[in-house]
Amino acid sequence: MGTGPGSFAGIRAALAFAQGFALGRPCEVLGLPSPCAIAAQLGGAGPLAVVGDARRGKVWIALFDGFSLVRDVFQVDSENLLGSVPGGWPVVTPDAARLGDSLAATFGARYRGGQTPTDEGLRAFAEANPAALVREPRPIYLNPAVR
Repeated sequence: MGTGPGSFAGIRAALAFAQGFALGRPCEVLGLPSPCAIAAQLGGAGPLAVVGDARRGKVWIALFDGFSLVRDVFQVDSENLLGSVPGGWPVVTPDAARLGDSLAATFGARYRGGQTPTDEGLRAFAEANPAALVREPRPIYLNPAVR
């Protein structure tokens, strides 16, 4: 299952359903960050930065070296985006409608456009790097709770 980032409530509900469904069956629920699907869909070759809209002037970033997530998905203020993606790395986004123009202006030819993560992409990433699978997955939550 994709664990996000995304709609926290939606991802939490989907994970809860999957975990409840799996209780009565001989299976377990495994998860991966959703940007892993995009890395796999692009062949898992070389470095890649997947950048998404975290809203409120922030973006989230997932950095890949092939089929390996270099570090946990993280978020930065939009003005710190350029310094948060290693030089020369290609950049794609699942949020092209909201971020495409900004990413094209920031990264120029390094920006390779929009990509939508798919279940097939998650499967391909999991098969290429089973060690990346998270048992008992939880949604990726990038912001502290609001009181």
